[in-house]
Amino acid sequence: MNHVFRKLPVTVTQQASILSPSLCRTTPSIQHPVWCTASVGDREYKGMPTHGIGRWKYLLPRQAPKKKKDKTQMKQMVSATDTAYGTLNVKVSGYDMTVVEHYSQYIHNLCNRLGVQVAESYALPTKSTEVMLMQEQGNKMYVDAVLKTHQRVVQLSSLNTSLCPIFVDVLLKNQPEGVQLSVKEHTEADFQARFKARPELEGLIAQINQ
Repeated sequence: MNHVFRKLPVTVTQQASILSPSLCRTTPSIQHPVWCTASVGDREYKGMPTHGIGRWKYLLPRQAPKKKKDKTQMKQMVSATDTAYGTLNVKVSGYDMTVVEHYSQYIHNLCNRLGVQVAESYALPTKSTEVMLMQEQGNKMYVDAVLKTHQRVVQLSSLNTSLCPIFVDVLLKNQPEGVQLSVKEHTEADFQARFKARPELEGLIAQINQ
């Protein structure tokens, strides 16, 4: 009995080797798993989904939706008294934006030093002016240059009447070349001048309201 059982596995292995020679390969050792190699098609993660990798926004707390900004409304004007002016606009305009911007900053800093209250400081829309020339022979006009006028406004409130002449005199003495300076009371038309006109949009709104 023992002799038969000993010969049986030998004959089975011989038949297996004849039928399929690929079965005679040496299997990798369990003690050394580093030696095991696999083809690219045998990777386990090849068919796994990768959605969500690198995303982090879901970790942040949810924030309330931002409200739409309301239209800018005109601030209440300060009324003039016997000892102080009301709301005044110091307007600076010129073709060189750098000079206009620096001069408006100088006015703002001067107001801070003299204790004059600055209600607001803003820029007006840039205006473009085309310079047209006529040809020597002919009546056709062509654009020779485009001049852009930059404007800045420093809005003052409650300027003392005794300080106003000194304040204006200092501004005029430090006024750079090519820059225009004007001081006037603030009106509703000055507030509307801050916004660009959109006639097409206004026309569509008028048609909808009809």
